[in-house]
Amino acid sequence: MALHRDIFWIGRQWAVTGAGIQAVDQRLRGVLDIEIAQLWDDHLVQSRRAKPGVNAADFDKALTVARERFPQAPASDPFVAQLRALGVIEAPVLSPAVPAMQLRAEGRLARFLPQWRIRR
Repeated sequence: MALHRDIFWIGRQWAVTGAGIQAVDQRLRGVLDIEIAQLWDDHLVQSRRAKPGVNAADFDKALTVARERFPQAPASDPFVAQLRALGVIEAPVLSPAVPAMQLRAEGRLARFLPQWRIRR
């Protein structure tokens, strides 16, 4: 996988991007990459750090920068937390889901209701 277009920090072996922590060597094809939602999973982080050939100092620096850039989010909504970390959302979001459409046609005749059409 190619490096994400938003690069916040780049080291010798690791980079902190808009996708999380990515290996600079693209021959690995994203096998060792860590997504933003998984930055706080200590088991996954330690397993990546223990791989042979990993520069531990560079990996620790990338992990520190990434955790500062993307603070730990509530487990219920990682997508909204990622948008907040990138600065896209400034106001608090109550619900990321679109509210269901309400049809209020009870007790009315259908011919007097306003019509709507989808234009192409």
